[in-house]
Amino acid sequence: MKLLLLGLSLLIASVQASSAQNRQAASLAASRTKTEQEIVDLSKQKWLWMAERNVDALEPLFHEQAVFVHMGGNMSRSVELDVIKSGTIHYKQADIQDVSVRIIGTTAIVLSRIRLLAVVGGNEVTNPFMVTEVYLQQGRTWKLLQLSFSRLAGQ
Repeated sequence: MKLLLLGLSLLIASVQASSAQNRQAASLAASRTKTEQEIVDLSKQKWLWMAERNVDALEPLFHEQAVFVHMGGNMSRSVELDVIKSGTIHYKQADIQDVSVRIIGTTAIVLSRIRLLAVVGGNEVTNPFMVTEVYLQQGRTWKLLQLSFSRLAGQ
């Protein structure tokens, strides 16, 4: 009986915590400007395209001079697109845990805390990252200039 009550208490506590997180996320989204939300949505869409290895959608998003910084070094736009297309790195799923955006003129900086499930060199790995994305507005479109992965220790 005590175990049942303990289990029920833990279940209720986890539901309450999840509900609080959902309210906080909804509140954050409501406080963003239209442009900030557009950038957050674009970033989220980019992760889906990367998971799908949809190079045709990523190609126009990535600026011609974009730089991609990984744990093992940096890559140009063409190398990053080739890596995604070939599956050398397959970004299977990015669980976005927190995201913020700052817009300065025609530049947007997105900071995302994620847990990334990827296949690298044939091995499936999961890592916690702080990801920095820099976008440049060109006319009515946003181009990804820079993407950096910083592995979070102890998570």
